[in-house]
Parts: sequence; C-alpha cells; structure tokens
Amino acid sequence: MEPEYQMNIGFVARTMKNFGVKELILVNPPELKGEAYKFAMHAKDVLENAKIVKTVDEALKIVDVAVGTTGISGKVYLPERTPISPEEFAKRAFLYGGKIGIFFGRESKGLSNEELEKMDFTVTVPTSEEYPVMNLSHAVAVVLYEIYKQRIKAETPTEENRHLRKATREEKDILVKYWSELLETLNYPKDPIRRKYFTIMFRRVIGRSFIYAREIYSLYGPLRLAIEKIKRCENDKH
Repeated sequence: MEPEYQMNIGFVARTMKNFGVKELILVNPPELKGEAYKFAMHAKDVLENAKIVKTVDEALKIVDVAVGTTGISGKVYLPERTPISPEEFAKRAFLYGGKIGIFFGRESKGLSNEELEKMDFTVTVPTSEEYPVMNLSHAVAVVLYEIYKQRIKAETPTEENRHLRKATREEKDILVKYWSELLETLNYPKDPIRRKYFTIMFRRVIGRSFIYAREIYSLYGPLRLAIEKIKRCENDKH
C-alpha cells in the first residue's frame, strides 16, 4: 500500500523471489526508478511484472482472501487490531485454494483503520516492546518465510478435498452482507458503532475459517429466512 521508498520496493521484490512468490501488486506507488531495480537484484522480473492499481479496493478485487498486516496490535480491543501470528496464518493458508493477498502498509504509518476493516483478518509479527515496528521488507520476509516452511510441509490433497471448492471473496461478501442486514433488522446492538464492529468480527471469523463454497451457501438460506420472518412480524404488528 503506497510504498514510499524505492529501496524498500526493490528489497520486497527480492524477498518475494527468495521464497518463491512472484505476483506483486503495488497500490498507488511512486514511479519505479533505477534504485528499485538496483535493490531487487535478480528479482527485477517481479518488478517488471508488478500490477499497479490506484486504490485498495482495486487490489481487493484481484484476491479471494485479503490478509492485512499490522505492526502494533494495540491495548484497546478493536476487531481490526486482533491479529494472528505469521505461523498461525501460514498453517491456514494451505487449506485454501483461492488467491490470497497479503497487504503491507506504508513505511511511515502502515495500513489505516479503514483499510484494515476491509481485510478478512490481520497478521502481526511478534516483536520486542522496546522497538516493535519493523522495516517493510523485513516484515515481508518473516511472513513469506513462514508460508514457505508450510509449503514444504504441505501434504498432497486427499481425493475428497480435491473436489471441494473454497468460497470466493464475492461469496463471502454476500454472507457478510446478510449478517449485517440481520443485525440491522434486529436493531442489535442498538448502538450503530457496535453493530458495525459485530459485522467486522463476523468477517474476521469467516476469513479465518477458509470456508468451502458448499458450506457458505448452506448459511445463506437460514439468514435470508430469518430476515424475512422478522420483517413479516414487524409488518404484522403495524
């Protein structure tokens, strides 16, 4: 997200190639110049093939699961500030067959709260309280290293799992929309801000579960039916 330094962009590309990751998406970056390619070393092809988009929403359309990264989890409980570790994430990543996008923030201020709210869940690297903020490329290296370890360990899928399709981002968004509509219909919680956080927490649960399409479609019906019944009851009262 809006990388600020050519050197870091180059180092990120180099780190990606170290761990066998080739698809780089840059959101509103500066024009890539010589310094970026210099520090990319033998990963210049990663930069040359990078997708350039203007907004986080454009990037979200490219992936099925969006994983935000945050350097500091914070002492106050907020749904967008309850991350899991890179190791926990990596173990779950290979349960999913779709495209996973790992979003890293700006060097100076990371991802905004608004951007984090759009993620399915967040990951943070445990660091010393004395100096918790990591360099961008170092954070990328830690996360990709954990994924690479799991890739090596990944077992061949069973015949049963081979035929199960994971839910797409669009299918999960529909489920979250139904959940939000149910909360609105129930007027629960009454505080709109808390209602918003209930929806964010539901998105986190669905994002962490790597749910199958068949499972997600089985949830559509009960939620739709509940919404319709509540609305009918309300209409009958009036």
